[in-house]
Amino acid sequence: MIEQLSVFLENKPGHLAEMTRTLADAGVNLRALMVADTADFGVVRIICDRPHRAKKVLDDAGFGASLTRVIAVEIPDRPGGLADVLEVLKEAQVNVEYAYAFVEPGAAAAVDIFKVDDARAPAVLEAAGMSVIGPEKLYEPDDSD
Repeated sequence: MIEQLSVFLENKPGHLAEMTRTLADAGVNLRALMVADTADFGVVRIICDRPHRAKKVLDDAGFGASLTRVIAVEIPDRPGGLADVLEVLKEAQVNVEYAYAFVEPGAAAAVDIFKVDDARAPAVLEAAGMSVIGPEKLYEPDDSD
């Protein structure tokens, strides 16, 4: 499993820009970003190179940030790749709360991020031959920051 940064932002012009500039100025590199909104607030979900450092930087700047453990799965870039993963989770009765994906330039696979309600999910996916990836492939663990 990997760690995802979740940031709660008031839904107003400039807040997303301010948050991303704060991270950039601290030398945090974003790998993936997903924004979900409501009328008043948005939730920004981020995969970055130093999640613990990013949380501290955002906390210090007054943003509401938290870390969440999610599953990263490398999915072949072909029709049905995502469906295959979701069918494995369905068979194991694992609910997907949310998901998003990114592709690194030149990569043969996408990385899909899943928030699930069952701790068995990584083992279930690996048993089915799916490539669950750890933090070492996406970022440098930074617990000491």
